[in-house]
Amino acid sequence: MASTRLRSSSESTDEFDWSEAVALLDNNAEDDPEYAEEKPKYPKSVFFIITNEFCERFSYYGMRTILAIYLKNILHYSDDDATVIYHVFAMLCYFFPIFGAMLADSLLGKFRTIFYISVIYAIGNVVVSVASATGAIEVPARELSIVGLLLIAIGTGGIKPCVSAFGGDQFKLPQQEKQLQQFFSLFYFAINSGSLISTFLTPVLREDVKCLDQDSCYPLAFGIPAVLMIISVIIFVIGKRLYIIKEPEGNVVLRVCSCIGHALVRKNKLKEKREHWLDYADDTYDRTLIEDTKATLRVLFLYLPLPIFWALFDQQGSRWTFQATRMTGDLGGWSLKPDQLQVINPLLILAFIPLFETVMYPLLAKCNLLKRPLQRLCVGGVLAAIAFIISAVVELQLEDTYAVLPQAGEAQLRIYNGFNCSVAIQSDIPGEDKFEIPPLDFWKSEMLAVSDEANYQISGLVDGCGNGLPQGRISVLEHQGAAYFITTPKNNPKIIPLTQYDTIDKSDTGEPIVRVVYSFADNSKNRTISFNEVDGTKNEDVTLIAGNYVTEYVELSSSNFRISIDDIENLGKKLELTVEKMDLGGVYSFTIQENDGELNYKLLTVTQPNSIHMLWLIPQYFVITMGEVMFSITGLEFSFTQAPVSMKSVLQAGWLLTVAFGNLIVVIVAEAKFFDSQAYEFLLFAGLMLVDMAIFAYMAMRYKYVETPREEEEEDEEGKRNGLPMKERKMSEKNGVDNAMFKGDES
Repeated sequence: MASTRLRSSSESTDEFDWSEAVALLDNNAEDDPEYAEEKPKYPKSVFFIITNEFCERFSYYGMRTILAIYLKNILHYSDDDATVIYHVFAMLCYFFPIFGAMLADSLLGKFRTIFYISVIYAIGNVVVSVASATGAIEVPARELSIVGLLLIAIGTGGIKPCVSAFGGDQFKLPQQEKQLQQFFSLFYFAINSGSLISTFLTPVLREDVKCLDQDSCYPLAFGIPAVLMIISVIIFVIGKRLYIIKEPEGNVVLRVCSCIGHALVRKNKLKEKREHWLDYADDTYDRTLIEDTKATLRVLFLYLPLPIFWALFDQQGSRWTFQATRMTGDLGGWSLKPDQLQVINPLLILAFIPLFETVMYPLLAKCNLLKRPLQRLCVGGVLAAIAFIISAVVELQLEDTYAVLPQAGEAQLRIYNGFNCSVAIQSDIPGEDKFEIPPLDFWKSEMLAVSDEANYQISGLVDGCGNGLPQGRISVLEHQGAAYFITTPKNNPKIIPLTQYDTIDKSDTGEPIVRVVYSFADNSKNRTISFNEVDGTKNEDVTLIAGNYVTEYVELSSSNFRISIDDIENLGKKLELTVEKMDLGGVYSFTIQENDGELNYKLLTVTQPNSIHMLWLIPQYFVITMGEVMFSITGLEFSFTQAPVSMKSVLQAGWLLTVAFGNLIVVIVAEAKFFDSQAYEFLLFAGLMLVDMAIFAYMAMRYKYVETPREEEEEDEEGKRNGLPMKERKMSEKNGVDNAMFKGDES
């Protein structure tokens, strides 16, 4: 600690100069070099760390934003399987921090740990980018993607506990405690800036850019994050000469485990009572380690209820994204993409951080509310529960817009009329003995009672357009849909089966899908029908194979399409038929038939498009982001300030480990399939969160708070004589309802 230097009588024969003493105590004393030691300048090195974090978070969130849809659409996993893989990946990202912390604290130090593991991280990004080029190059896409994701998990997880702690190492405590708090806010601001840009950009690269002869460009969407990760490593290395680099202090985790084990063994042997069970280890371990272990265990115990919050929060990238695929994103001339909606979270974070720090928290403090970190953590959890209640309400509204699919004991039947006039049908279908199919339209029965298989006889009269329809036989299978087409091959009216199983469910991406049901006078030649976006940004050509009557479903984008077909009379030219709008979530059939040299056509809506707008998801994003500000930023700061000096990375890893277990909870619930309704699953998570926060509030009131570690640099006279420095940690423990960490009153 700097001492005040005043001239003594040995330095001057003059009388004691009080003006010099006043000057030293004046603000001008900041020029004194020893005074400057007490109030060090803001470290320039943290700006390299923050820039590095911006690039790394850009890489991570850019990749993660499109991951769920990539797993579903390109690797063809189901909703539940994609959710499981997504959250297992997220779990590993937050599980590996414990190993990163061990490496940093016991072997490599924070700087080298961040550097070496970041290289692994960058390699993982490159591997995923290469794997996503499946179809253009021959690679085992699923296997290579999993390897890449594992490398990314090792990379991002390994550096997580080190980067924030390494940034904290650049500050001198307690002199720069306020600057340290500002650093954590700035650090989180950098995280969400990177997240904001990449979350908006990568879905655009995924869908709106074509590459490698594909309609999407996942290699570019994953490649840009890979480039940013490489830049992140370069920036981090450039700042090396400015960093305060602390050497590793030994295997802290092993020492702590040994200390705990020794205390438990010795406690069972000795009959004497100690104030704390860890005190039994004082015969082998020094008092500092024992006190540090006590402080660490108190915080880790408090972390036990926290994973539930992350179980809710991280579903923004899985369940909430899949929820958005079942909604419409039409914004006039532009369409919002389902995975792009995740941009709301970082956008709100950037707005909320300064708002909460400068307005909300000071205002609440004046009302004696939310003055302590544990209060904010608790309220943040409650807000997450409210967000999931909102998402459940939205989901209940969405269920009315979902495709009606055949259940057990049911089957579906659709009969398409290829004539430009009505067809009257007679059948032995229960409850449907007579019905009429409008021109170029279809008739459907969505809930036929069927056990295993059912066969029906039908006949009909083509009113005014041709001969009567001879009696035909149709069949349906339980839990499936069947489709038939009434047409006139070689002027002979028939009812023709279209597909073995009629798919009517909405696309995995939420984009509209369309198939063509067709019949021509000359069925010996292939023809091509084109769907061209009116603005010219996308074109899809579909081949109508001779002898077939239906194409596979083709996924388009939500837009107005100019539909045209090969002009038989003018080879090489297209005959424009019509302009039609196709909306998100819609399932369409374009029926076209040639009669007497004339083409008749009509766009039919098989499954209604999404009718609820994605913007209705904003309230749940708004509420959970408020919860994140109160929970995550507070938790980062709380983990650092509560950590003993020797265990900061370990406690940071413990905080991140709560995120890993949160994702594990999602995996368990997704695999258990407790409910058929997604809305009920959302309500389950909301209920768990509320119960969890009640338990946390009780634990918080009993938490023994350790103040920011303070080290005395002075040595007492006896210590000088013995050559031993006196370092003393000032601890203030408050228990029960008097705990100032949870109560609003100052103590």
